[in-house]
Amino acid sequence: MLRDHVDSYLKIRRAAGFKLRDDEHHLQSFSRYADARGDTHVIANTAITWAAQASSEAQRANRLSAVIRFARFSRATDPQHEVPPQGVFCGQRQRPTPYLFSDEQVRALMSRAANLGPAGSLRPHTYSTLIGLLAATGLRISEALGLCFEDITADGLMIRETKFRKKRLVPIHPTTRTALEHYLAKRRQIAVCDDHVFISQRRRPLAYITV
Repeated sequence: MLRDHVDSYLKIRRAAGFKLRDDEHHLQSFSRYADARGDTHVIANTAITWAAQASSEAQRANRLSAVIRFARFSRATDPQHEVPPQGVFCGQRQRPTPYLFSDEQVRALMSRAANLGPAGSLRPHTYSTLIGLLAATGLRISEALGLCFEDITADGLMIRETKFRKKRLVPIHPTTRTALEHYLAKRRQIAVCDDHVFISQRRRPLAYITV
């Protein structure tokens, strides 16, 4: 079954450090569609027909691109796999222009965050510290949310889950360390099994979409 080829592909590429969350979703969907048609290998026409079912041109292009990568990989050991042509769907889209917050805007955000409710909770300290840390270090939001107590070292912040699943050390300014330690003193008063630095009112790691 084609599904077995997909599972093998995902396992090998993840061993090389790729996450492939979107590819897994697309390829599992494609393999179910292809298996239902009786295909045991990638067939270009099947892949194009399946990708065309997406609701937008960008989604169609993303779906077909995932199959193309999978087909190229699989064809290296089995030439019966067909590699669909590129350019069938136009997936180009204009990237949004980044918005750069001024120092005054960052301070205003931190001030508003410090006034969040409920009164007496960790929540206002969590968000004001998180915003300040992002502004001072340039961390990605996902990297900041992934910080645990052991990641805060004397030399800086140890980022363990970077974009490419590598580790790096981020030095922090003494004023940033002071603010972070002030927050950590409050955070450690919250008795939870989870050791993430930033937690929600439910005492769980903050969710990216919520932040």
